[in-house]
Amino acid sequence: MTLYALAISSNQNREHWTRYAMQQLEGLGECQFSRIYQIPCRQGKGADYYNLAVLLQTHLNFAQLDAFLKQLEVQAGRIRPSHHIPLDMDIVAHGATISSLQPVASRLPLPFDAVKPLSELWQDCPAADASMPYQIVNQ
Repeated sequence: MTLYALAISSNQNREHWTRYAMQQLEGLGECQFSRIYQIPCRQGKGADYYNLAVLLQTHLNFAQLDAFLKQLEVQAGRIRPSHHIPLDMDIVAHGATISSLQPVASRLPLPFDAVKPLSELWQDCPAADASMPYQIVNQ
């Protein structure tokens, strides 16, 4: 079993796609979800995002999980490049336990919209390089 820290975001039909992502991940293993945050688009060109984090413990290896997440994005209608994103799902860290999580180097530095929800679940989450305004959508 591997523990993964995931960042999930959506700025198109946000409630639907974040719930869809959560339901799909629950089918893969044990999940712990952060609260959902509403955070402005980093580039200021798209609608505000719903952002959340997940700790997922699953039997899938990194490549299998990454392929699964990208398939969910395609099913949601994700088109790259675009500022209209129904679903974006990224593995940001992985390890055997919460204390051994290692960030995915290609994701560093982590943006605020990933760090804010991740920090609820992972105390040792790398710090964001900047801060942004946010609202908590659910408790």
